[in-house]
Amino acid sequence: MSTAYDDIKTQLQGSMVALVTPMHPDGKVDYKRLADLIDWQIEQGTHCLVAVGTTGESATLSMAEHSEVIRFYVQHVKGRVPVIAGTGANNTTEAIKLTQDAKDAGADCALLVAPYYNKPPQEGLYQHYKAIAEAVAMPQMLYNVPGRTVVDIAQATVERLADIDNIVAIKDATGSVARGEQLITALGDKMIVLSGDDGTALELMRFGAKGNISVTANVAPKAMSETFSAALRGDFNAAKEAHDVIKHLHRDLFIESSPIPAKYALHKMGMIDKGIRLPLVWLAKEHHSTIDEALIKANLL
Repeated sequence: MSTAYDDIKTQLQGSMVALVTPMHPDGKVDYKRLADLIDWQIEQGTHCLVAVGTTGESATLSMAEHSEVIRFYVQHVKGRVPVIAGTGANNTTEAIKLTQDAKDAGADCALLVAPYYNKPPQEGLYQHYKAIAEAVAMPQMLYNVPGRTVVDIAQATVERLADIDNIVAIKDATGSVARGEQLITALGDKMIVLSGDDGTALELMRFGAKGNISVTANVAPKAMSETFSAALRGDFNAAKEAHDVIKHLHRDLFIESSPIPAKYALHKMGMIDKGIRLPLVWLAKEHHSTIDEALIKANLL
C-alpha cells in the first residue's frame, strides 16, 4: 500500500556521507568550511548528506547549535541532494524538539540514534520511536549502533516500528551482514535498509541494502560514490574495483574514536581547520603517519 512517504524511500540510496562539523581552533562551528565541504561532496557525487550525526559531533553541540547547523545545511544545499538531519537523543522530549526543528528547517529525513546510556528495554525503544513519529510528521530513520549506544534495537522491535508510515528506513551499523540480510528479508518494502558500517556495506548491498551512511566518504567521496552507484546498478565488479582503492580507510579512519581521524585527514587535505570539541581531542601524534600513509595510498594526498 502506497503512503505519503514512498518518494523519500527512492531517494535514500547510494553513498551518503555522515559529514564532520568543521570547527575553528576555539571550537566554534566553521560555517564557511562547512559550506565548502557540502559543495565538494555534491560535486564528487555524494547522493545524500547527513547533518549532525555521530560523526558531526552531535553529542557536543548544544541543542540550539544542533538545529542551527541543520538549518544551514538545508539553506546551502538548496535541494541539490537530500539532507538527513541527525535528531536523536536519549531524552524523548529533546528528540521530538530536534526533529520538529529539522522539519521546520526543511530537512528531508530525520536520523534517530537509539537512546544511549540509559539502556531502555525493547518496549521503551518502541515507545520512544513511536512517540517521535507521532509528534513530527516527517520521514524518520532508525539508527542502530550498539557499539556506541550500548543498546541494540532488536529485529522484532524494528518490525513493529516498520508499521508506522513515517518510519521509512534503518541505518544498521551493527557490522553484521547476516543480521542485515535478515532485516532486509523481514522488512520487505516497508522500510529501507542502509548500512552504517563502511567495512561491510558493499557486501550488505548484495543482499538488498540500498546504500551506505559513511565516515570514509568524508575524505573519499568520489570513490565511495562510484562504488555505491555501481552497486545500485548491480555491477559489483565495478563496485569492487572502485572500492579496493580506498577500503583500507575503513580501518584506518577508526584508529581513534570517530571523527578524530577523519577530521585530521580533512585537515591534512587542506579542507578544514584544526578544531574539535572536548571530550574529543586532536589525533595523537603517533597515529599521524598511519593516516598520512592511508591518504597517499588512496591517492588523496
